[in-house]
Amino acid sequence: MVERTDRYGKAIERADGRDFPFWDGNPLALRAWQWVVIVLACVVAINVLSWYPAHDNVQSLVPRFLFTAIPLAVFIAFTRGRWSRIFQRTTGRDFLTMVLFAIANIIVTFLVGVIVKTVFGATANTAANGIHGAAELISFYVGTAIQLFGEELFTILPSLAVMALCHRLGLTRKQAILVAWLATAVWFGAAHLPTYGWNVAQALLVIGVARLVLTLAYIRTKNIAVSTGAHILNDWVIFTFTIVATGALL
Repeated sequence: MVERTDRYGKAIERADGRDFPFWDGNPLALRAWQWVVIVLACVVAINVLSWYPAHDNVQSLVPRFLFTAIPLAVFIAFTRGRWSRIFQRTTGRDFLTMVLFAIANIIVTFLVGVIVKTVFGATANTAANGIHGAAELISFYVGTAIQLFGEELFTILPSLAVMALCHRLGLTRKQAILVAWLATAVWFGAAHLPTYGWNVAQALLVIGVARLVLTLAYIRTKNIAVSTGAHILNDWVIFTFTIVATGALL
Protein backbone atom coordinates (compact mmCIF):
# COMPACT_ATOMS: atom_id res chain seq x y z
CA MET A 1 0.00 0.00 0.00
CA VAL A 2 1.25 3.49 -0.84
CA GLU A 3 2.21 5.39 2.30
CA ARG A 4 0.25 8.53 3.06
CA THR A 5 3.50 10.43 3.41
CA ASP A 6 3.59 10.47 -0.40
CA ARG A 7 1.55 13.67 -0.50
CA TYR A 8 1.65 16.97 -2.29
CA GLY A 9 2.53 20.04 -0.21
CA LYS A 10 0.20 22.11 1.92
CA ALA A 11 -0.59 24.41 -1.01
CA ILE A 12 -2.44 21.52 -2.68
CA GLU A 13 -3.34 19.01 0.04
CA ARG A 14 -4.28 19.99 3.55
CA ALA A 15 -2.03 18.57 6.25
CA ASP A 16 -4.95 16.76 7.88
CA GLY A 17 -4.04 13.15 7.15
CA ARG A 18 -7.09 12.58 4.95
CA ASP A 19 -6.68 10.35 1.91
CA PHE A 20 -8.79 9.43 -1.08
CA PRO A 21 -11.07 6.47 -0.38
CA PHE A 22 -11.14 3.10 -2.18
CA TRP A 23 -8.31 3.72 -4.64
CA ASP A 24 -5.75 1.70 -2.64
CA GLY A 25 -8.06 -0.70 -0.83
CA ASN A 26 -8.96 1.60 2.06
CA PRO A 27 -11.65 1.32 3.44
CA LEU A 28 -12.20 -1.58 1.02
CA ALA A 29 -10.89 -2.71 -2.35
CA LEU A 30 -13.20 -2.64 -5.33
CA ARG A 31 -12.56 -5.16 -8.09
CA ALA A 32 -11.50 -3.92 -11.52
CA TRP A 33 -14.84 -4.92 -13.04
CA GLN A 34 -16.67 -2.89 -10.40
CA TRP A 35 -14.72 0.24 -11.32
CA VAL A 36 -15.53 -0.44 -14.98
CA VAL A 37 -19.25 -0.71 -14.15
CA ILE A 38 -19.10 2.54 -12.17
CA VAL A 39 -17.54 4.34 -15.14
CA LEU A 40 -20.10 2.78 -17.49
CA ALA A 41 -22.85 3.99 -15.15
CA CYS A 42 -21.48 7.50 -15.62
CA VAL A 43 -21.66 7.02 -19.40
CA VAL A 44 -25.26 5.81 -19.17
CA ALA A 45 -26.11 8.75 -16.92
CA ILE A 46 -24.70 11.39 -19.30
CA ASN A 47 -26.66 9.83 -22.16
CA VAL A 48 -29.87 9.93 -20.11
CA LEU A 49 -29.22 13.61 -19.36
CA SER A 50 -28.54 14.32 -23.03
CA TRP A 51 -31.36 12.37 -24.65
CA TYR A 52 -34.25 12.32 -22.18
CA PRO A 53 -37.18 14.15 -23.88
CA ALA A 54 -37.54 17.19 -21.60
CA HIS A 55 -38.91 20.44 -23.04
CA ASP A 56 -38.55 22.82 -20.10
CA ASN A 57 -36.79 23.12 -16.76
CA VAL A 58 -39.63 21.48 -14.86
CA GLN A 59 -39.47 18.37 -17.07
CA SER A 60 -35.66 18.51 -16.95
CA LEU A 61 -35.77 17.72 -13.24
CA VAL A 62 -36.22 14.05 -14.18
CA PRO A 63 -33.07 13.57 -16.34
CA ARG A 64 -31.06 15.76 -13.97
CA PHE A 65 -32.06 13.55 -11.07
CA LEU A 66 -31.36 10.36 -13.02
CA PHE A 67 -27.98 11.70 -14.12
CA THR A 68 -27.00 11.96 -10.48
CA ALA A 69 -28.82 8.90 -9.16
CA ILE A 70 -27.56 6.29 -11.64
CA PRO A 71 -23.81 6.40 -10.87
CA LEU A 72 -24.44 7.10 -7.19
CA ALA A 73 -26.70 4.04 -6.88
CA VAL A 74 -24.08 1.79 -8.50
CA PHE A 75 -21.35 3.26 -6.30
CA ILE A 76 -23.44 2.74 -3.16
CA ALA A 77 -24.16 -0.87 -4.15
CA PHE A 78 -20.46 -1.68 -4.61
CA THR A 79 -19.05 0.12 -1.57
CA ARG A 80 -21.16 -1.73 1.02
CA GLY A 81 -22.27 1.14 3.20
CA ARG A 82 -19.00 3.06 2.93
CA TRP A 83 -20.01 5.25 -0.03
CA SER A 84 -20.15 8.33 2.19
CA ARG A 85 -16.35 8.26 2.43
CA ILE A 86 -16.28 10.58 -0.59
CA PHE A 87 -17.70 13.16 1.83
CA GLN A 88 -16.16 14.65 4.95
CA ARG A 89 -17.65 16.74 7.73
CA THR A 90 -18.12 20.15 6.13
CA THR A 91 -16.84 23.01 8.27
CA GLY A 92 -16.80 26.78 8.01
CA ARG A 93 -13.32 26.46 6.54
CA ASP A 94 -14.77 24.25 3.83
CA PHE A 95 -17.45 26.79 2.95
CA LEU A 96 -14.73 29.42 2.57
CA THR A 97 -12.83 26.99 0.34
CA MET A 98 -15.94 26.62 -1.84
CA VAL A 99 -16.11 30.38 -2.32
CA LEU A 100 -12.39 30.75 -3.05
CA PHE A 101 -12.39 27.95 -5.62
CA ALA A 102 -15.54 29.34 -7.25
CA ILE A 103 -13.89 32.76 -7.59
CA ALA A 104 -10.67 31.21 -8.89
CA ASN A 105 -12.62 29.16 -11.41
CA ILE A 106 -14.57 32.16 -12.69
CA ILE A 107 -11.34 34.11 -13.21
CA VAL A 108 -9.49 31.22 -14.86
CA THR A 109 -12.45 30.30 -17.07
CA PHE A 110 -12.88 33.93 -18.18
CA LEU A 111 -9.20 34.33 -19.10
CA VAL A 112 -8.95 31.02 -20.94
CA GLY A 113 -12.32 31.65 -22.57
CA VAL A 114 -11.20 35.00 -23.98
CA ILE A 115 -8.12 33.39 -25.52
CA VAL A 116 -10.03 30.43 -26.96
CA LYS A 117 -12.82 32.64 -28.33
CA THR A 118 -10.28 34.90 -30.03
CA VAL A 119 -8.36 32.04 -31.63
CA PHE A 120 -10.99 29.33 -32.20
CA GLY A 121 -14.37 31.02 -31.74
CA ALA A 122 -16.92 29.95 -29.14
CA THR A 123 -20.50 28.71 -28.78
CA ALA A 124 -22.69 30.14 -26.03
CA ASN A 125 -24.11 27.91 -23.30
CA THR A 126 -27.90 28.08 -23.69
CA ALA A 127 -28.75 26.42 -20.36
CA ALA A 128 -30.27 29.64 -18.97
CA ASN A 129 -32.35 30.40 -22.06
CA GLY A 130 -36.13 30.16 -22.18
CA ILE A 131 -36.87 30.60 -18.47
CA HIS A 132 -40.37 32.02 -18.01
CA GLY A 133 -42.18 32.23 -14.68
CA ALA A 134 -41.45 31.29 -11.09
CA ALA A 135 -41.88 27.53 -11.57
CA GLU A 136 -39.34 27.53 -14.39
CA LEU A 137 -36.90 29.65 -12.41
CA ILE A 138 -37.12 27.51 -9.26
CA SER A 139 -36.89 24.31 -11.29
CA PHE A 140 -33.84 25.69 -13.09
CA TYR A 141 -31.87 26.43 -9.93
CA VAL A 142 -32.95 23.23 -8.13
CA GLY A 143 -32.32 21.15 -11.23
CA THR A 144 -28.89 22.63 -11.95
CA ALA A 145 -27.84 22.08 -8.32
CA ILE A 146 -28.78 18.40 -8.65
CA GLN A 147 -27.05 18.16 -12.02
CA LEU A 148 -23.88 19.83 -10.76
CA PHE A 149 -23.62 17.31 -7.93
CA GLY A 150 -24.03 14.70 -10.65
CA GLU A 151 -21.20 16.33 -12.60
CA GLU A 152 -18.98 16.00 -9.55
CA LEU A 153 -19.84 12.30 -9.30
CA PHE A 154 -19.23 12.06 -13.06
CA THR A 155 -15.70 13.34 -12.43
CA ILE A 156 -14.70 12.13 -8.97
CA LEU A 157 -15.83 8.49 -9.31
CA PRO A 158 -13.86 7.94 -12.55
CA SER A 159 -10.97 9.82 -10.91
CA LEU A 160 -10.90 7.24 -8.10
CA ALA A 161 -11.14 4.50 -10.75
CA VAL A 162 -8.09 5.91 -12.57
CA MET A 163 -6.20 6.18 -9.28
CA ALA A 164 -7.06 2.55 -8.51
CA LEU A 165 -5.72 1.53 -11.93
CA CYS A 166 -2.54 3.53 -11.35
CA HIS A 167 -2.12 1.84 -7.97
CA ARG A 168 -2.42 -1.59 -9.60
CA LEU A 169 0.22 -0.53 -12.15
CA GLY A 170 2.61 0.43 -9.36
CA LEU A 171 2.53 4.20 -9.75
CA THR A 172 3.12 6.37 -6.70
CA ARG A 173 0.29 8.21 -4.99
CA LYS A 174 1.42 11.55 -6.44
CA GLN A 175 1.59 10.07 -9.93
CA ALA A 176 -1.86 8.51 -9.54
CA ILE A 177 -3.37 11.84 -8.47
CA LEU A 178 -1.76 13.68 -11.40
CA VAL A 179 -2.87 11.12 -13.99
CA ALA A 180 -6.43 11.03 -12.64
CA TRP A 181 -6.59 14.85 -12.42
CA LEU A 182 -5.59 15.29 -16.07
CA ALA A 183 -7.51 12.31 -17.46
CA THR A 184 -10.82 13.30 -15.88
CA ALA A 185 -10.42 16.90 -17.08
CA VAL A 186 -10.30 15.57 -20.64
CA TRP A 187 -13.19 13.19 -19.86
CA PHE A 188 -15.29 16.04 -18.46
CA GLY A 189 -14.45 18.40 -21.31
CA ALA A 190 -15.28 15.76 -23.92
CA ALA A 191 -18.69 15.23 -22.32
CA HIS A 192 -19.44 18.91 -23.04
CA LEU A 193 -18.69 18.70 -26.76
CA PRO A 194 -22.40 18.56 -27.78
CA THR A 195 -23.17 21.51 -25.48
CA TYR A 196 -20.66 23.70 -27.28
CA GLY A 197 -21.38 22.68 -30.87
CA TRP A 198 -18.49 20.18 -30.99
CA ASN A 199 -15.98 22.99 -30.57
CA VAL A 200 -13.07 20.86 -29.40
CA ALA A 201 -10.96 23.80 -28.23
CA GLN A 202 -13.78 25.26 -26.17
CA ALA A 203 -14.79 21.95 -24.60
CA LEU A 204 -11.30 20.64 -23.84
CA LEU A 205 -9.51 23.90 -23.04
CA VAL A 206 -12.14 26.10 -21.37
CA ILE A 207 -14.25 23.37 -19.74
CA GLY A 208 -11.26 21.09 -19.20
CA VAL A 209 -9.27 23.82 -17.43
CA ALA A 210 -12.33 24.74 -15.32
CA ARG A 211 -12.55 21.08 -14.35
CA LEU A 212 -8.92 21.08 -13.25
CA VAL A 213 -9.67 23.93 -10.84
CA LEU A 214 -12.82 22.31 -9.45
CA THR A 215 -11.16 18.91 -9.02
CA LEU A 216 -8.42 20.62 -7.01
CA ALA A 217 -11.13 21.49 -4.47
CA TYR A 218 -11.71 17.76 -3.97
CA ILE A 219 -8.00 16.92 -4.00
CA ARG A 220 -7.44 19.51 -1.29
CA THR A 221 -10.32 18.55 1.01
CA LYS A 222 -11.22 14.95 0.03
CA ASN A 223 -14.80 16.20 0.34
CA ILE A 224 -17.06 16.08 -2.70
CA ALA A 225 -19.38 18.54 -0.95
CA VAL A 226 -16.68 21.21 -1.33
CA SER A 227 -16.10 20.70 -5.06
CA THR A 228 -19.89 20.52 -5.55
CA GLY A 229 -20.40 23.75 -3.61
CA ALA A 230 -17.71 25.53 -5.62
CA HIS A 231 -19.23 24.21 -8.86
CA ILE A 232 -22.73 25.38 -7.91
CA LEU A 233 -21.53 28.84 -6.86
CA ASN A 234 -19.51 29.18 -10.07
CA ASP A 235 -22.34 28.18 -12.39
CA TRP A 236 -25.11 29.97 -10.51
CA VAL A 237 -23.18 33.25 -10.66
CA ILE A 238 -22.72 32.86 -14.42
CA PHE A 239 -26.32 31.72 -14.99
CA THR A 240 -27.75 34.53 -12.86
CA PHE A 241 -25.70 37.12 -14.71
CA THR A 242 -26.92 35.70 -18.03
CA ILE A 243 -30.57 35.65 -16.89
CA VAL A 244 -30.41 39.26 -15.66
CA ALA A 245 -28.37 40.55 -18.60
CA THR A 246 -30.60 38.99 -21.24
CA GLY A 247 -33.89 39.65 -19.48
CA ALA A 248 -34.76 35.97 -19.82
CA LEU A 249 -37.60 36.23 -17.33
CA LEU A 250 -39.30 39.08 -19.16
